This record gives sequence, structure tokens and C-alpha cells, in this order.
Amino acid sequence: MNKKSNRFALIRYVNDALVVIAAYSLALWNTGHIDQWNPAFGLLSLVLWYFVSSFSKLYADRRSNKFAEEIIFIVYHLILFTILLSSSLFFLKPTGAYDFHFFAYFISANFLLAAITKYILRKNRHAAFYQGRMNDVVLLVGATAAAKNFYDTVQKYYYYGYKVEGLIDDEMNNIPGCDYLGKISQLDLILKSRYVDEVVIALPTDDYSTIQRCISICDYYRTKVRILPDFKQYATSSVSIQTIGQVPVMNVGRLPLDRLENRILKRIFDVTFSLVFFLTFGLILFPLIALLIKLTSKGPVIFKQERWGLNNETLICYKFRTMVQESEDVDAEGNYQQAQKDDPRITRIGAFLRKTNLDEIPQFWNVLIGNMSVVGPRPHPTPLNIESMNTVDNYMLRHIVLPGISGWAQVNGCRGETRTTEDMQDRVDFDLSYIHRWSFWLDCQIILQTVINFFRGDQNAY
Repeated sequence: MNKKSNRFALIRYVNDALVVIAAYSLALWNTGHIDQWNPAFGLLSLVLWYFVSSFSKLYADRRSNKFAEEIIFIVYHLILFTILLSSSLFFLKPTGAYDFHFFAYFISANFLLAAITKYILRKNRHAAFYQGRMNDVVLLVGATAAAKNFYDTVQKYYYYGYKVEGLIDDEMNNIPGCDYLGKISQLDLILKSRYVDEVVIALPTDDYSTIQRCISICDYYRTKVRILPDFKQYATSSVSIQTIGQVPVMNVGRLPLDRLENRILKRIFDVTFSLVFFLTFGLILFPLIALLIKLTSKGPVIFKQERWGLNNETLICYKFRTMVQESEDVDAEGNYQQAQKDDPRITRIGAFLRKTNLDEIPQFWNVLIGNMSVVGPRPHPTPLNIESMNTVDNYMLRHIVLPGISGWAQVNGCRGETRTTEDMQDRVDFDLSYIHRWSFWLDCQIILQTVINFFRGDQNAY
């Protein structure tokens, strides 16, 4: 990590100290006890804040992740922080107005101030990346497909904050746009003569001796090392890394949702979230949208379509109708007609509903009856499944969990029409990534990002 990155990390710590003190002052002011400002409470809050961060991973580098993930980790951090702080106050019994109202203001202020300031810092950091003022300099080892994917990704998304210095490989297999700096045997000379923050090793996993030699050289120069492994061969299983003693071991085992307790937790959340949504927003949105559809076009309010769900079983998926009643899903040649940009079949109110995901609201009924989840791989119509199952790698694996109203692929931009096999492959890869790394907090992150996309709009939704 370069000096500017270290400075940014320090700024994050100082920022949160100011957030906690400001939140404490605001809580006292709102409860009318500003005269009871207690330095001991402020110090205790700061100590516990940083202590909890070691468990909540609040300060992990999430430059390549969406801000919704950072919000989720702020919430997780505040839950742990609140439990530990309230427990400490119970035993210490300090003097002062530390009742429920104070805690409600204190935690709420912490959340709002932390979210706002972290967003500002995030944007400032992205601006620094864009201007090339704070990038980590990276050296690639190996001209493999993984190396090319890494190079293309960091070149496309500047906010990841990486600048590729060049590539070394024993063959003159250059990656387009990336400077070839020599053979792998010259790594020592390159690290001695050039400034490099990280070395990314993208060699075949069976070339153990070369990989180990590169790591030893990087250790000598105290240069950070990343390894790009090829896990595609394990695409059908969940992969995790742990150590037994000093030996790294790759576990290829059960998926998170194979565990009964995780499925129960997800189901409880699905039912609770759906009922709360129906009893709050649904009571207003459902009749309003139904009325608008009836007033602007002929046909039923609800559109029913056969799709594939868990274990390839068919289900009837409910949506608000967004196309004219006469529209057909399949053309004269038997090909499924996906919705396209400026599709004449889409009604005026339908275009708005699709853009904002409001057409998916009836699927909360699918969730309640148990053939869908709030979060999961989006179910595809039967004709699209049949078209994709023989052309897209691991396509059918997306059906080993319940489909969802929103999913990891959708919040990462894989929405709308899939014009090519590669587009569908990207969507499936995101779905499989979600299945392999599912957690309750990941579901929360996806829901939050879906809400953000609702207000921001999605250019791929039409």
C-alpha cells in the first residue's frame, strides 16, 4: 500500500472518531442533556467502536464493491457496537441520561453521519483514482486468460484504483495494451528498479515452483502478492480457503444454502419481508398501479408466465402487465422474443414499471407461496431456458436454489436483453457467485442496492 493509501486509511479512522463524538453531542442535545457531556463516555464509545471494527470488518478495502455493501457493514457494525456499549454501561452504571431515547438518537446519528461521510470519502477516493493520484501500481506475472481478465477489468473500471505497470512472462505473449517488461526470471531486477505496490501472479496453478519463487522474491522486497487462481474447474461446488497448521487447504464442499439452518433463516426473512412490504407499500402501490394499467391499455392487470424455478420445476410467475395484450413471447420461427429497447409491445406505463422494477411487485405472492425468494437468480421464461441450457456453461446450476425477485446479477448491471451468449454467461456467472457465497448480509446488500437502483433507474431495464 502506497503512502497516499495509508493516508486515506488514517483519514477513515479519524473520520469515524469525529462521527462518534458528533453523534454523542447530537444525542445529548436532542434529549435536552447537553450539559451532561461526559468525556469518559466519549472515550468508551471510541474504544468500543474500534474494538468492534476488528470483528465487523468495517475498515476492509471495498473499493471494488458497491456502496450498498458498505452500508450493510455499517449496520452490522452498529449492531455489535450497540450490544457491547449497552452491556458495558449496564455494568459500569455511569451517571447521565443514557436511556432508550438517548441510545436511539445516538445510534441513528452514528448511522447517518457514518454513511454520509463514508460516501463523501468514497467519491473523493474515486476522483483520486480517476486522476491517477492514488493508484496502486501492479505488476502482472503470466500472460494467462486470468491475467487478461484482470487487466481488462482494472482498465475498464478506474475506481478499482489499480495501474498496471506491465507484464512479465517467459513467452512473448503480450496482452494488448499492456507493456511487456521481460521474462519471469527478471522479476528481481524489475522490483529493484521500478516502484511496484503489488505483484499479481496469474500463472497456471500446476506451476508451483515458479509461483513459490516469485513469492520469495516479493517477500524479500516486501512487495504485496496476489494470486489469481483458476476456480472454473470447481464451478459446480462451493470453494473456500483455510489453513491446517501452516498448510493452505482449498475446501470444495457444501453450498451455504445446503444447510438447513440457513434455509430456515432465508425463508423466515422472505415471509417477514413480503408481509411487511404488502402491509405498507403494497397497500398503496398495488391498487394504484393496477388502476394505471387499466386506464392506459386493454387487458388484464396481472401477467402470468411459465418460468423455471428450484430443481428445474416450472412455476407461474406473476407480474404487472407491461406489454399490450396482443404481444407474443415467441416469434413465427419459435424463438423467444426478449424485450428490446424501444420495444413497440411495451406500453407507456409499462416502460416506467420495468425501469423501476415495480412490475415485479406481484412476485411477492410467489415468495409467500414458497416457489420464489426475495433474493436469488432471476427465473427465466421456459423458451429462454431451453435456448440457453445447451449454449451457456453451467446454466442449469442456477436452479439449485429458489429464484428471486432481485438478484446479484441484476444489481451488477446484468438486466434486460441478453443479445449474445456472452451476455447470458455473465448473468449466470453472477448467479453462481451468489449461490456459492450466500449470506444473510449479502441478501440485505442486494435488497438495498435494488432500492438504490429504483431511485436511480437502470439503463439496461426496458
